[in-house]
Amino acid sequence: MKLERLLSRMETLTEQVRQERKELAQHRELAIGNVTVGHVLGGMRGLVSLLCDTSSVLPNEGLRIRNIPILELVDSYPEDVFFLLLTGSMPSEEEKAEIRAAFAKYSNVPYYVWNTLEALPPDTHPMVMLSIGLLAMERESRFRQAYEAGTPRQDLWRFMLEDAIILLSRITTLAAGIYRMRFAKGDRIPPHPDLDWGANYAAMLGLPDPNGEFTRLIRMYLVLHSDHGGGNVSAFSANTVGSALSDIYYALSAGFNGLAGPLHGLANQEVLRFVMSIYDRFNGIPSEAQLRDLLWERLHAGQVIPGFGHAVLRVTDPRFIAFHRFGKEHCSDDPIFQIVDLLYQVAPKVLQEHGKAKNPWPNVDAASGSLLYHYGMTEYQFYTVMFAVSRALGISAQLVLNRAALAPIIRPKAITTEKLKELIAQAQS
Repeated sequence: MKLERLLSRMETLTEQVRQERKELAQHRELAIGNVTVGHVLGGMRGLVSLLCDTSSVLPNEGLRIRNIPILELVDSYPEDVFFLLLTGSMPSEEEKAEIRAAFAKYSNVPYYVWNTLEALPPDTHPMVMLSIGLLAMERESRFRQAYEAGTPRQDLWRFMLEDAIILLSRITTLAAGIYRMRFAKGDRIPPHPDLDWGANYAAMLGLPDPNGEFTRLIRMYLVLHSDHGGGNVSAFSANTVGSALSDIYYALSAGFNGLAGPLHGLANQEVLRFVMSIYDRFNGIPSEAQLRDLLWERLHAGQVIPGFGHAVLRVTDPRFIAFHRFGKEHCSDDPIFQIVDLLYQVAPKVLQEHGKAKNPWPNVDAASGSLLYHYGMTEYQFYTVMFAVSRALGISAQLVLNRAALAPIIRPKAITTEKLKELIAQAQS
Protein backbone atom coordinates (compact mmCIF):
# COMPACT_ATOMS: atom_id res chain seq x y z
CA MET A 1 0.00 0.00 0.00
CA LYS A 2 1.81 3.13 -1.25
CA LEU A 3 0.88 5.78 1.25
CA GLU A 4 4.36 6.98 2.17
CA ARG A 5 3.38 10.60 2.69
CA LEU A 6 0.37 9.77 4.83
CA LEU A 7 2.35 7.23 6.85
CA SER A 8 5.09 9.78 7.43
CA ARG A 9 2.58 12.31 8.73
CA MET A 10 0.90 9.69 10.90
CA GLU A 11 4.21 8.57 12.42
CA THR A 12 4.95 12.12 13.51
CA LEU A 13 1.41 12.61 14.77
CA THR A 14 1.49 9.31 16.65
CA GLU A 15 4.54 10.38 18.64
CA GLN A 16 2.91 13.72 19.44
CA VAL A 17 -0.35 12.13 20.55
CA ARG A 18 1.35 9.55 22.76
CA GLN A 19 3.48 12.24 24.40
CA GLU A 20 0.38 14.40 24.99
CA ARG A 21 -1.44 11.46 26.57
CA LYS A 22 1.53 10.81 28.89
CA GLU A 23 1.55 14.44 29.99
CA LEU A 24 -2.21 14.43 30.55
CA ALA A 25 -1.99 11.18 32.50
CA GLN A 26 -0.02 12.99 35.20
CA HIS A 27 -3.29 14.67 36.18
CA ARG A 28 -5.41 11.52 36.48
CA GLU A 29 -6.79 12.49 39.87
CA LEU A 30 -7.79 16.03 38.83
CA ALA A 31 -11.57 16.42 38.75
CA ILE A 32 -12.91 18.12 35.58
CA GLY A 33 -16.60 17.69 36.36
CA ASN A 34 -19.13 16.07 38.65
CA VAL A 35 -21.10 12.93 37.90
CA THR A 36 -24.73 13.51 38.77
CA VAL A 37 -27.68 11.18 39.18
CA GLY A 38 -28.92 12.65 35.90
CA HIS A 39 -25.78 11.42 34.14
CA VAL A 40 -26.28 7.92 35.51
CA LEU A 41 -29.98 7.79 34.60
CA GLY A 42 -29.64 9.69 31.34
CA GLY A 43 -27.27 7.44 29.44
CA MET A 44 -24.20 9.53 30.39
CA ARG A 45 -25.56 12.40 28.27
CA GLY A 46 -23.33 15.42 28.60
CA LEU A 47 -20.79 13.63 30.78
CA VAL A 48 -17.27 14.63 29.71
CA SER A 49 -15.34 11.36 29.66
CA LEU A 50 -13.88 10.87 26.17
CA LEU A 51 -11.11 12.34 24.02
CA CYS A 52 -11.90 13.03 20.35
CA ASP A 53 -9.62 15.24 18.28
CA THR A 54 -11.18 14.66 14.86
CA SER A 55 -14.16 16.97 15.37
CA SER A 56 -16.17 18.91 17.92
CA VAL A 57 -19.65 20.40 18.12
CA LEU A 58 -19.88 23.89 19.60
CA PRO A 59 -23.34 24.87 20.89
CA ASN A 60 -23.26 28.36 19.38
CA GLU A 61 -21.46 27.49 16.16
CA GLY A 62 -21.85 23.88 15.13
CA LEU A 63 -19.53 21.25 13.75
CA ARG A 64 -15.80 21.81 13.38
CA ILE A 65 -13.61 19.25 11.62
CA ARG A 66 -10.13 19.47 13.12
CA ASN A 67 -11.11 22.95 14.33
CA ILE A 68 -12.20 24.07 10.84
CA PRO A 69 -15.85 25.24 10.65
CA ILE A 70 -17.75 22.76 8.50
CA LEU A 71 -19.04 25.45 6.12
CA GLU A 72 -15.44 26.07 5.07
CA LEU A 73 -15.19 22.46 3.89
CA VAL A 74 -18.38 22.06 1.84
CA ASP A 75 -16.49 22.25 -1.47
CA SER A 76 -13.78 19.83 -0.37
CA TYR A 77 -13.47 16.27 -1.61
CA PRO A 78 -14.43 13.59 0.94
CA GLU A 79 -11.12 11.72 0.67
CA ASP A 80 -9.29 14.98 1.39
CA VAL A 81 -11.45 15.43 4.49
CA PHE A 82 -10.48 11.90 5.56
CA PHE A 83 -6.84 12.97 5.32
CA LEU A 84 -7.70 16.05 7.38
CA LEU A 85 -9.46 13.93 10.01
CA LEU A 86 -6.38 11.72 10.33
CA THR A 87 -3.62 14.31 10.28
CA GLY A 88 -5.14 17.66 11.24
CA SER A 89 -4.27 19.31 7.92
CA MET A 90 -5.51 19.20 4.35
CA PRO A 91 -3.39 17.15 1.93
CA SER A 92 -0.93 18.58 -0.56
CA GLU A 93 -1.46 17.86 -4.25
CA GLU A 94 0.94 14.91 -4.00
CA GLU A 95 -0.86 13.57 -0.95
CA LYS A 96 -4.23 13.96 -2.67
CA ALA A 97 -3.00 11.91 -5.61
CA GLU A 98 -1.58 9.26 -3.27
CA ILE A 99 -4.75 8.69 -1.28
CA ARG A 100 -7.02 8.77 -4.35
CA ALA A 101 -4.83 6.16 -6.01
CA ALA A 102 -5.11 3.96 -2.91
CA PHE A 103 -8.91 4.35 -2.82
CA ALA A 104 -9.15 3.42 -6.50
CA LYS A 105 -6.82 0.42 -6.14
CA TYR A 106 -8.97 -1.35 -3.55
CA SER A 107 -12.44 -0.33 -4.78
CA ASN A 108 -13.59 -3.73 -6.02
CA VAL A 109 -15.70 -5.74 -3.57
CA PRO A 110 -14.81 -9.47 -3.39
CA TYR A 111 -17.15 -11.87 -5.17
CA TYR A 112 -17.98 -13.79 -1.98
CA VAL A 113 -19.54 -10.66 -0.47
CA TRP A 114 -22.01 -10.39 -3.33
CA ASN A 115 -22.72 -14.14 -3.08
CA THR A 116 -23.50 -13.68 0.62
CA LEU A 117 -25.81 -10.71 0.03
CA GLU A 118 -27.61 -12.42 -2.83
CA ALA A 119 -28.44 -15.32 -0.49
CA LEU A 120 -30.39 -13.01 1.85
CA PRO A 121 -34.18 -12.63 1.67
CA PRO A 122 -35.08 -9.98 -0.92
CA ASP A 123 -36.72 -7.71 1.67
CA THR A 124 -33.65 -7.57 3.95
CA HIS A 125 -33.08 -4.04 5.20
CA PRO A 126 -30.25 -2.23 3.36
CA MET A 127 -28.47 -1.47 6.66
CA VAL A 128 -28.44 -5.18 7.52
CA MET A 129 -26.96 -5.85 4.09
CA LEU A 130 -24.27 -3.22 4.64
CA SER A 131 -23.36 -4.63 8.05
CA ILE A 132 -23.23 -8.19 6.75
CA GLY A 133 -21.17 -7.08 3.76
CA LEU A 134 -18.60 -5.46 6.03
CA LEU A 135 -18.43 -8.46 8.34
CA ALA A 136 -18.02 -10.80 5.37
CA MET A 137 -14.82 -8.93 4.45
CA GLU A 138 -13.41 -9.24 7.99
CA ARG A 139 -11.51 -12.34 6.92
CA GLU A 140 -9.12 -10.01 5.07
CA SER A 141 -8.36 -7.77 8.06
CA ARG A 142 -4.68 -6.90 8.12
CA PHE A 143 -5.04 -5.62 11.67
CA ARG A 144 -6.24 -8.97 12.98
CA GLN A 145 -3.55 -10.80 11.02
CA ALA A 146 -0.89 -8.49 12.44
CA TYR A 147 -2.16 -8.96 15.99
CA GLU A 148 -2.21 -12.73 15.64
CA ALA A 149 1.33 -12.59 14.25
CA GLY A 150 2.50 -10.91 17.46
CA THR A 151 2.93 -7.35 16.18
CA PRO A 152 3.70 -5.00 19.12
CA ARG A 153 0.66 -3.03 20.21
CA GLN A 154 2.34 0.29 19.50
CA ASP A 155 2.59 -0.64 15.80
CA LEU A 156 -0.95 -1.94 15.28
CA TRP A 157 -2.25 1.46 14.16
CA ARG A 158 -0.47 0.98 10.82
CA PHE A 159 -2.58 -2.07 10.07
CA MET A 160 -5.74 -0.35 11.30
CA LEU A 161 -4.93 2.38 8.76
CA GLU A 162 -4.48 -0.20 5.99
CA ASP A 163 -7.83 -1.75 6.89
CA ALA A 164 -9.43 1.71 6.94
CA ILE A 165 -8.17 2.55 3.44
CA ILE A 166 -9.38 -0.78 2.04
CA LEU A 167 -12.75 -0.56 3.79
CA LEU A 168 -13.38 3.02 2.70
CA SER A 169 -12.32 2.13 -0.85
CA ARG A 170 -14.91 -0.62 -0.97
CA ILE A 171 -17.77 0.80 1.07
CA THR A 172 -19.05 3.02 -1.74
CA THR A 173 -18.97 0.07 -4.16
CA LEU A 174 -20.71 -2.08 -1.57
CA ALA A 175 -23.38 0.50 -0.74
CA ALA A 176 -24.11 1.30 -4.38
CA GLY A 177 -24.35 -2.40 -5.19
CA ILE A 178 -26.77 -2.89 -2.29
CA TYR A 179 -28.89 -0.01 -3.57
CA ARG A 180 -29.18 -1.49 -7.04
CA MET A 181 -29.73 -5.02 -5.75
CA ARG A 182 -32.22 -4.23 -2.99
CA PHE A 183 -34.36 -1.87 -5.06
CA ALA A 184 -34.17 -3.70 -8.41
CA LYS A 185 -32.21 -1.00 -10.23
CA GLY A 186 -30.46 -3.38 -12.56
CA ASP A 187 -26.95 -4.78 -12.67
CA ARG A 188 -24.22 -3.45 -10.41
CA ILE A 189 -22.14 -0.65 -11.91
CA PRO A 190 -18.41 -1.28 -11.51
CA PRO A 191 -16.18 1.38 -9.92
CA HIS A 192 -14.50 3.96 -12.12
CA PRO A 193 -10.81 4.16 -11.18
CA ASP A 194 -10.39 7.61 -12.72
CA LEU A 195 -13.12 9.26 -10.64
CA ASP A 196 -12.80 10.78 -7.19
CA TRP A 197 -14.44 8.92 -4.27
CA GLY A 198 -17.69 10.92 -4.23
CA ALA A 199 -18.10 11.02 -8.00
CA ASN A 200 -17.45 7.29 -8.19
CA TYR A 201 -20.14 6.63 -5.59
CA ALA A 202 -22.64 8.82 -7.44
CA ALA A 203 -21.88 7.05 -10.70
CA MET A 204 -22.25 3.56 -9.19
CA LEU A 205 -25.66 4.44 -7.71
CA GLY A 206 -26.79 4.89 -11.29
CA LEU A 207 -29.22 7.76 -10.83
CA PRO A 208 -29.58 10.31 -13.66
CA ASP A 209 -27.04 13.12 -13.41
CA PRO A 210 -26.99 15.00 -16.71
CA ASN A 211 -25.39 18.18 -15.37
CA GLY A 212 -23.33 16.85 -12.46
CA GLU A 213 -25.55 18.31 -9.71
CA PHE A 214 -26.16 14.93 -8.09
CA THR A 215 -22.41 14.24 -8.00
CA ARG A 216 -21.83 17.60 -6.33
CA LEU A 217 -24.56 16.84 -3.81
CA ILE A 218 -23.05 13.44 -2.98
CA ARG A 219 -19.60 14.93 -2.43
CA MET A 220 -21.07 17.57 -0.12
CA TYR A 221 -23.26 15.01 1.67
CA LEU A 222 -20.24 12.81 2.38
CA VAL A 223 -18.30 15.75 3.80
CA LEU A 224 -21.13 17.19 5.91
CA HIS A 225 -21.94 13.86 7.59
CA SER A 226 -18.34 12.65 7.85
CA ASP A 227 -17.84 13.13 11.59
CA HIS A 228 -19.67 14.46 14.63
CA GLY A 229 -17.50 13.96 17.69
CA GLY A 230 -16.90 10.76 19.61
CA GLY A 231 -19.92 10.55 21.91
CA ASN A 232 -22.75 9.85 19.46
CA VAL A 233 -24.09 6.30 19.36
CA SER A 234 -22.34 5.16 16.18
CA ALA A 235 -18.90 6.61 17.00
CA PHE A 236 -19.05 5.56 20.65
CA SER A 237 -20.18 2.02 19.75
CA ALA A 238 -17.47 1.61 17.14
CA ASN A 239 -14.76 2.95 19.43
CA THR A 240 -15.92 0.75 22.30
CA VAL A 241 -15.63 -2.33 20.10
CA GLY A 242 -12.32 -1.10 18.69
CA SER A 243 -10.96 -0.50 22.19
CA ALA A 244 -11.08 -4.28 22.73
CA LEU A 245 -8.64 -4.50 19.77
CA SER A 246 -11.35 -5.78 17.48
CA ASP A 247 -10.54 -4.83 13.90
CA ILE A 248 -12.27 -2.11 11.90
CA TYR A 249 -14.76 -4.47 10.26
CA TYR A 250 -16.18 -5.55 13.61
CA ALA A 251 -16.04 -2.02 14.99
CA LEU A 252 -17.61 -0.19 12.07
CA SER A 253 -20.35 -2.79 11.73
CA ALA A 254 -21.20 -2.26 15.39
CA GLY A 255 -21.28 1.49 14.88
CA PHE A 256 -23.56 1.16 11.88
CA ASN A 257 -25.92 -1.08 13.83
CA GLY A 258 -26.27 1.79 16.28
CA LEU A 259 -26.69 4.27 13.45
CA ALA A 260 -29.66 2.23 12.23
CA GLY A 261 -31.62 3.08 15.37
CA PRO A 262 -34.58 5.49 15.15
CA LEU A 263 -32.99 7.81 17.74
CA HIS A 264 -29.79 8.23 15.73
CA GLY A 265 -29.54 7.70 11.98
CA LEU A 266 -33.14 7.53 10.81
CA ALA A 267 -33.91 11.20 11.33
CA ASN A 268 -33.60 12.35 7.72
CA GLN A 269 -36.08 9.78 6.45
CA GLU A 270 -38.46 10.65 9.29
CA VAL A 271 -38.25 14.30 8.26
CA LEU A 272 -38.95 13.44 4.65
CA ARG A 273 -41.97 11.34 5.67
CA PHE A 274 -43.23 14.36 7.62
CA VAL A 275 -42.69 16.68 4.65
CA MET A 276 -44.44 14.26 2.30
CA SER A 277 -47.37 13.99 4.72
CA ILE A 278 -47.70 17.79 4.62
CA TYR A 279 -47.73 17.69 0.82
CA ASP A 280 -50.39 14.95 0.81
CA ARG A 281 -52.53 16.66 3.44
CA PHE A 282 -52.72 19.93 1.52
CA ASN A 283 -52.42 18.40 -1.94
CA GLY A 284 -49.43 20.63 -2.50
CA ILE A 285 -47.64 23.41 -0.67
CA PRO A 286 -49.59 24.81 2.30
CA SER A 287 -49.89 28.48 3.10
CA GLU A 288 -47.85 29.84 5.98
CA ALA A 289 -51.00 29.99 8.11
CA GLN A 290 -51.94 26.39 7.28
CA LEU A 291 -48.46 25.15 8.15
CA ARG A 292 -48.44 27.13 11.37
CA ASP A 293 -51.77 25.56 12.43
CA LEU A 294 -50.47 22.09 11.59
CA LEU A 295 -47.33 22.59 13.68
CA TRP A 296 -49.35 23.78 16.67
CA GLU A 297 -51.63 20.78 16.22
CA ARG A 298 -48.60 18.47 16.51
CA LEU A 299 -47.20 20.26 19.53
CA HIS A 300 -50.54 20.24 21.35
CA ALA A 301 -50.70 16.49 20.68
CA GLY A 302 -47.32 16.02 22.36
CA GLN A 303 -45.46 15.37 19.08
CA VAL A 304 -42.17 16.86 17.96
CA ILE A 305 -41.45 18.73 14.74
CA PRO A 306 -39.04 16.44 12.86
CA GLY A 307 -35.81 18.08 11.79
CA PHE A 308 -35.85 20.82 14.42
CA GLY A 309 -33.83 20.82 17.62
CA HIS A 310 -30.47 19.34 18.51
CA ALA A 311 -28.95 17.75 21.60
CA VAL A 312 -25.98 20.14 21.60
CA LEU A 313 -26.59 22.98 19.14
CA ARG A 314 -28.37 26.18 20.10
CA VAL A 315 -28.21 27.73 16.62
CA THR A 316 -29.18 26.67 13.11
CA ASP A 317 -27.05 23.68 12.16
CA PRO A 318 -24.46 24.92 9.62
CA ARG A 319 -24.83 21.63 7.77
CA PHE A 320 -28.51 22.49 7.24
CA ILE A 321 -27.40 25.88 5.94
CA ALA A 322 -25.17 24.15 3.37
CA PHE A 323 -27.95 21.82 2.20
CA HIS A 324 -30.49 24.65 2.17
CA ARG A 325 -28.23 26.82 0.03
CA PHE A 326 -27.73 23.93 -2.38
CA GLY A 327 -31.49 23.41 -2.62
CA LYS A 328 -32.17 27.09 -3.20
CA GLU A 329 -29.60 27.10 -5.99
CA HIS A 330 -30.53 23.87 -7.74
CA CYS A 331 -34.11 22.83 -6.92
CA SER A 332 -35.98 25.87 -5.62
CA ASP A 333 -38.99 24.97 -7.79
CA ASP A 334 -39.33 21.47 -6.28
CA PRO A 335 -42.53 21.45 -4.15
CA ILE A 336 -40.98 19.09 -1.58
CA PHE A 337 -38.01 21.38 -1.10
CA GLN A 338 -40.36 24.37 -1.01
CA ILE A 339 -42.09 22.81 2.00
CA VAL A 340 -38.68 22.33 3.64
CA ASP A 341 -37.96 26.00 2.98
CA LEU A 342 -41.35 27.03 4.36
CA LEU A 343 -40.77 24.97 7.50
CA TYR A 344 -37.48 26.82 7.98
CA GLN A 345 -39.41 30.09 7.95
CA VAL A 346 -42.32 28.99 10.16
CA ALA A 347 -41.24 26.24 12.57
CA PRO A 348 -38.64 28.20 14.62
CA LYS A 349 -41.21 30.93 15.34
CA VAL A 350 -43.77 28.37 16.47
CA LEU A 351 -41.26 26.56 18.67
CA GLN A 352 -40.12 29.83 20.21
CA GLU A 353 -43.72 30.71 21.03
CA HIS A 354 -44.23 27.22 22.42
CA GLY A 355 -41.31 27.88 24.72
CA LYS A 356 -40.28 24.32 25.59
CA ALA A 357 -37.68 23.66 22.89
CA LYS A 358 -34.09 24.36 23.94
CA ASN A 359 -33.20 24.77 20.29
CA PRO A 360 -35.96 25.80 17.81
CA TRP A 361 -33.62 25.77 14.82
CA PRO A 362 -33.30 23.16 12.05
CA ASN A 363 -30.67 20.45 12.17
CA VAL A 364 -28.91 18.75 9.27
CA ASP A 365 -31.73 16.23 8.76
CA ALA A 366 -34.29 18.94 7.99
CA ALA A 367 -33.06 19.22 4.39
CA SER A 368 -30.83 16.31 3.39
CA GLY A 369 -33.58 13.78 2.65
CA SER A 370 -35.53 16.17 0.43
CA LEU A 371 -32.46 16.69 -1.76
CA LEU A 372 -31.81 12.96 -2.16
CA TYR A 373 -35.49 12.55 -3.05
CA HIS A 374 -35.30 15.34 -5.63
CA TYR A 375 -32.48 13.60 -7.50
CA GLY A 376 -34.32 10.28 -7.70
CA MET A 377 -33.34 8.43 -4.54
CA THR A 378 -36.90 7.92 -3.36
CA GLU A 379 -36.24 4.79 -1.30
CA TYR A 380 -36.30 6.01 2.31
CA GLN A 381 -34.79 2.82 3.70
CA PHE A 382 -31.52 3.57 1.93
CA TYR A 383 -30.99 6.97 3.51
CA THR A 384 -29.34 5.51 6.60
CA VAL A 385 -26.87 3.69 4.35
CA MET A 386 -26.01 7.04 2.78
CA PHE A 387 -25.39 8.40 6.28
CA ALA A 388 -23.28 5.36 7.16
CA VAL A 389 -21.01 5.65 4.12
CA SER A 390 -20.27 9.24 5.06
CA ARG A 391 -19.82 8.59 8.78
CA ALA A 392 -17.36 5.79 7.94
CA LEU A 393 -14.80 8.52 7.20
CA GLY A 394 -14.86 9.97 10.70
CA ILE A 395 -15.25 6.73 12.61
CA SER A 396 -12.41 5.09 10.67
CA ALA A 397 -10.14 8.04 11.43
CA GLN A 398 -11.07 7.86 15.12
CA LEU A 399 -10.31 4.13 15.23
CA VAL A 400 -6.88 4.64 13.65
CA LEU A 401 -6.02 7.52 15.96
CA ASN A 402 -7.16 5.65 19.07
CA ARG A 403 -4.90 2.75 18.21
CA ALA A 404 -2.05 5.18 17.49
CA ALA A 405 -2.59 6.77 20.90
CA LEU A 406 -2.62 3.34 22.59
CA ALA A 407 -6.05 4.19 23.97
CA PRO A 408 -7.23 1.76 26.67
CA ILE A 409 -10.29 -0.43 26.60
CA ILE A 410 -13.49 1.53 27.27
CA ARG A 411 -14.91 0.21 30.54
CA PRO A 412 -17.24 2.57 32.47
CA LYS A 413 -18.40 1.36 35.87
CA ALA A 414 -22.06 0.46 36.38
CA ILE A 415 -23.89 0.42 39.71
CA THR A 416 -27.17 -1.10 40.86
CA THR A 417 -30.33 0.87 41.51
CA GLU A 418 -29.98 0.08 45.22
CA LYS A 419 -26.43 1.44 45.24
CA LEU A 420 -27.60 4.62 43.51
CA LYS A 421 -30.33 5.07 46.12
CA GLU A 422 -27.72 4.59 48.83
CA LEU A 423 -25.47 7.24 47.30
CA ILE A 424 -28.40 9.67 47.04
CA ALA A 425 -29.25 9.12 50.71
CA GLN A 426 -25.64 9.69 51.72
CA ALA A 427 -25.46 12.91 49.71
CA GLN A 428 -28.72 14.21 51.16
CA SER A 429 -27.60 13.52 54.73
